[in-house]
Amino acid sequence: MKLASWNVNGLRAIVKKGELASFLLARRPDILCLQEVKIKPEQVNFNFPGYQLIINSAERAGYSGTGLLVSDQLMAELGSPVIKRDLPIELASEYNLIEDQYGRPNSEGRVLTVELPNYYLVTVYTPNAKDDLSRLKLRFSQWDPAFLSYLNLLRQTKPVVFCGDLNVAHREIDLANPKQNVGKHGFTDEERQGFDNYLQAGFVDSFRFVHGDVANKYTWWSHWAHARERNVGWRIDYFLVDERLRGVISQAEIYAGQLGSDHCPIGLEIK
Repeated sequence: MKLASWNVNGLRAIVKKGELASFLLARRPDILCLQEVKIKPEQVNFNFPGYQLIINSAERAGYSGTGLLVSDQLMAELGSPVIKRDLPIELASEYNLIEDQYGRPNSEGRVLTVELPNYYLVTVYTPNAKDDLSRLKLRFSQWDPAFLSYLNLLRQTKPVVFCGDLNVAHREIDLANPKQNVGKHGFTDEERQGFDNYLQAGFVDSFRFVHGDVANKYTWWSHWAHARERNVGWRIDYFLVDERLRGVISQAEIYAGQLGSDHCPIGLEIK
């Protein structure tokens, strides 16, 4: 099973550039998980040969949203797979994810789940804490624990693989300039603790599992000061795998050369 994940920063834009089609042709993932699709189903006026598109749109137009591109072959094998959108309303209510100053966090299309024969696959676009950290409390006290609770709920049935833009660099090795960014959004103690909580709950960072402490491997670059050309980036996109599946992880990749978005795609191959 070949999986991939990509924050495309606008599905229509990346389709227009031709970069999404070239990635699918080059890598042929069985499933490509998408974040920040910024599109509603009625706005889709394109298709992907060999793939079927599933979308979870945000209420707000042109914002957030997640998606799955599932190969025709896999879809035929799955039949009519169980698809879950967003967090369960009970969890959203318990963790007060109904509304904040920016909108309705559980109505931003941030979570999309498909049930596969041996595990659940979840793609997530984690809320950004914002430059002024005005959404940090939401991240640390509400979103991260609610999402982990959701993952643990799924794990009662079968293991879970989740992926996406988690909007945090976990360790100093995961960004080019850690000292200058301590306490800034994406590298606060709270956000990093939220990531630690996933690991402590029994998930494995697949890239670190395969590659160890290799440095200078990033998935997002600012548009400023030619950051991508200079590889001044952050690793904020991940595949985390239920520890019960660690033995079937065979490859974990960062496709840094793939253009089209300010993020690059990442990959996971499961035996």
